[in-house]
Amino acid sequence: MPCGPNAPRGIIVGGRAGKVCSHDSRFPAFVKPFPLVVIASLSGFCVSVSAEANEAEARAFFEKKIRPVLVEHCYECHAEGAKKLGGKLRLDTAEGLRKGGESGSPMVPGSPEESLLVQSLRWEFDLEMPPENPLPPQVINDFVNWIRTGAHDPRDDQPASQPVAEVDAASDLAKTHWSFQPVENLEPPEVSESDWARDPLDRFVLAGIEKAELEPTNDAPPATLLRRLCFDLTGLPPTAEQVADFTEEFERDGQRAVARWVDDLLASPHFGERWARHWLDVARYGESNGNDGLSRNPSFPHAWRYRDYVIDAFNRDTPYDRFLTEQIAGDLLPAEDDAQRDRHLVATGFLALGAKPAKAMNNNFAMDVVDDQINVVGSGIMGLSVACARCHDHKHDPIPTRDYYALAGIFTSTETMWGVAANEGLTAPPTDLHVLKAAAKVPPPKGWKETVLVIESNTGKPKQPPKSKWEPGTPLAMGVRDKKEPADCQINLKGESKKLGDKVPRGFLSACSLPGEKIEIDPKTSGRLELAQWLTRPEHPLTARVMVNRIWLHLFGQAIVGTPDDFGVYGDRPTHPELLDHLATRFVADGWSMKRLIRAIVLSRTYQLDSAADLRMVEADPSNTWLARHLRRRLDAESLRDSMLKASGQLELTPADGSIIRHRDILVNLAGNLHEPSRHRSVYLCMLRNSPPPSLSAFDLPDATTVLGKRSSTVLPTQALFLINSPFVVDQSLAFARDLWKSEPASGNDRARAESAVRRALGREPRSGEAERGLAMIRKVEAELAEEFPDPGERRERAWASFCQALMATNEFRYVD
Repeated sequence: MPCGPNAPRGIIVGGRAGKVCSHDSRFPAFVKPFPLVVIASLSGFCVSVSAEANEAEARAFFEKKIRPVLVEHCYECHAEGAKKLGGKLRLDTAEGLRKGGESGSPMVPGSPEESLLVQSLRWEFDLEMPPENPLPPQVINDFVNWIRTGAHDPRDDQPASQPVAEVDAASDLAKTHWSFQPVENLEPPEVSESDWARDPLDRFVLAGIEKAELEPTNDAPPATLLRRLCFDLTGLPPTAEQVADFTEEFERDGQRAVARWVDDLLASPHFGERWARHWLDVARYGESNGNDGLSRNPSFPHAWRYRDYVIDAFNRDTPYDRFLTEQIAGDLLPAEDDAQRDRHLVATGFLALGAKPAKAMNNNFAMDVVDDQINVVGSGIMGLSVACARCHDHKHDPIPTRDYYALAGIFTSTETMWGVAANEGLTAPPTDLHVLKAAAKVPPPKGWKETVLVIESNTGKPKQPPKSKWEPGTPLAMGVRDKKEPADCQINLKGESKKLGDKVPRGFLSACSLPGEKIEIDPKTSGRLELAQWLTRPEHPLTARVMVNRIWLHLFGQAIVGTPDDFGVYGDRPTHPELLDHLATRFVADGWSMKRLIRAIVLSRTYQLDSAADLRMVEADPSNTWLARHLRRRLDAESLRDSMLKASGQLELTPADGSIIRHRDILVNLAGNLHEPSRHRSVYLCMLRNSPPPSLSAFDLPDATTVLGKRSSTVLPTQALFLINSPFVVDQSLAFARDLWKSEPASGNDRARAESAVRRALGREPRSGEAERGLAMIRKVEAELAEEFPDPGERRERAWASFCQALMATNEFRYVD
């Protein structure tokens, strides 16, 4: 029986006949961890990729890494208007690139080694392109990766050189495209079932449902609702005891009980751990640089401070406008004390965390850093691919090149501080770091001696690091600060730093500015503070819309705008534009409070709908565009790991202290596996680029190289193998079994022990026959292990571990309704 989002729909058991959901949640077959066997419920894994997320990532990669190189180095001879079309090959359209020229198609998608384009860029087989000088290795590697992943090309078939028409079109587009229009504060629409709504947002949803001639499904049962609330607000499952208590309170007090539990969950420190992880995806958080194009991957030993800042900000309910201002210009804000000053400085790590290409043979290194900063502000905060205007006026959004360099001047006037980059000058030149004052007063632990390990890039052996400018133990942080002499930036013709055009005054995007609006930038500063003020002014058409869309996505599993990082012309149109503006208006009016908005949404009737619905309704709206039901969702990587730790009794709920690389300025690629076992929540694991935590990597963890507001959601055979053979899963299964026997001694009842395992894993009372089937499976596995494990105690432990592992592999454990 296939499982996952595309599994056949099954009738729900337990008194909910006649309704269907995405797949049956009844017990699957069980599995033992030794030897390798395939779980029956996992054997039909199929691919179900989130097309929207992959499309957005592929488009961003092309626009940032591929198109600028084609424009700079290829269009002169291989584009419309070339004096002589070299080899009859056009590279200025997607069709021209696919079709090829006299030598045939220049590439084989998926096979870079067989592609003439790669061979030409490498100067192989007498093929030399560009003919003057070869491109830097990291640029060639970008083309290799692009072709290997399918050579996605979002260009239409219009030639690239139409500057006048494009500028005019962009000007008109700013006046007509929905996302650049002012946010409207609309009255909730009239609906036929006005008593159905609990919150004004429900009327916007119900109006759409009624227009589509559908009906909302029933409210979710209390147990389903509590599990949904716990995962959405804290990333952790409720216990069976909590489910029983909530159900009793709900039957007595109804929505008043829901509000009490929601308030407790929002006040939990685990709320910040859950919602910080969402923002860290947007902030492209990583604790190492990632492959710089030359296979070097320097660590970022101080990045973890930014992670902790984000967790703290969500728990404090820092208003979103303030949250953004601290990250963009925290170093320019006044502070009441050293602790607040430290928080402000750490917050600016948002602009310093980006993955950087190698400095070696790269004249554009400084502008590549700026481009990353523009991208995280553009895509992350405004939902616009501003970085596409680096080489030319944006091809489809109203962003002229001058606007790009108006923003660039703000960041070229900013000093970005990432540290010594493993003392590898070819990767990145060493920079200063913020020195924290309040943290310095906290005693580094008794007996601890701070060490910094540096590895020789050519031998892989440790070497004596250069003498540090700081005293050992000095608390440091990545971040930014203003340069001593801020200045406007010149246009880089075709994106090349050595080919300079006009100087552009520092400023902002004209498409998002009010008519006649002019925010003066102090010429003695970078302009980052003014940028933050411009982004967070209530009239900005994008900032509030983008964030409320992100919040909606994480609560419903589907966004109002399906491309959360792209509100431009190529992005999706909102399914409920009036609802989006209603939420954005409320968000700003409520002081940009993220907790207040989340609270309002989860207390709405729409959020509390069941995921089970009449088959007729599911068939009429299979993608749930009209929100007539809730979607069943697979747990993300972090929630799955944390749930396993909780079920096994191993979860350590106190925050982790720092990071395993906090004293290691090293090249990760030469250091081997740096990850260590941890019982802390997944948000505290060391997030090294190109070397993610093994316990998370199978389940669509982002690569942290670019803004990612919506993760892919794949169902792959490797995930089934992870649930069977992963050392982490096997270890948690054994710990689960041992804890069962510890809490229920050998003289105890096996049936009670099996029922306890079901409660701990699934957060509910066992259903009829479940304990018996589990015990039968345990006896069978124990008999099969007799020869391999002659010791009765070890054999019994392994058999019970097999049962525990099977529970954690069920759909019911891994999905939330």
